[in-house]
Amino acid sequence: MTAKQFHASPGVEDWRVLFWGAHAFFHTDGFAAGARFVAAIAEAAASLDKSPDVDIRPNGVTIRLFTRKDGALGAQDAVLAARISGIAREQGLVPDPSSVQTVGIAVAQAEGVDTRPFWTAALGYVDLFDEDAIDPNRRGPHLWFHDLTPSKPGRGRTHIDVSVPADVIRARVDAAVAAGGRIVDDSNAPGHWTIASPDNHGVDLAAWPDFEDHEEGD
Repeated sequence: MTAKQFHASPGVEDWRVLFWGAHAFFHTDGFAAGARFVAAIAEAAASLDKSPDVDIRPNGVTIRLFTRKDGALGAQDAVLAARISGIAREQGLVPDPSSVQTVGIAVAQAEGVDTRPFWTAALGYVDLFDEDAIDPNRRGPHLWFHDLTPSKPGRGRTHIDVSVPADVIRARVDAAVAAGGRIVDDSNAPGHWTIASPDNHGVDLAAWPDFEDHEEGD
């Protein structure tokens, strides 16, 4: 299921498609309220044989839905998303799509150099397909490994990837620029912007997963 197809499904207005799946955040007025919400989510998920990632904090609950390890979505994800939103409404919880995001680290490497074994060993991560490494418990930021162009042997370079909802991206870009950043490349906007910090560290702010009309891995 593509992001466009997911968003066209009924009852998923609270959800945004970012890196690694569909995400939603619902405010709660305390940990106990969040726990009640999670218990109801567990029942709904079990009925569909799904296992979402859930993060509970005193101020709210974040949920991530996915079918494949790379975050690709299936039809059942849309069904469960709608059910979870319905449960939230029944419990008086308020969604806040602007609070969801995922963060990744893009690791550039010289041609012919494979640095992924080092990073997976240092972080306790596992390989995913040909270019990625992930926290097996899906808590830490994912790593994406790519060639450094042009190749510069002996020099490592990384930048931060931040996936945010499409209806948040422009405000996030503006805030980063207002805080001293500068736009390095906007040729792929509104899919993503490359921004440099005042001391020239790179950040890619990405919205493309939230409106792409092809499946992950295509």
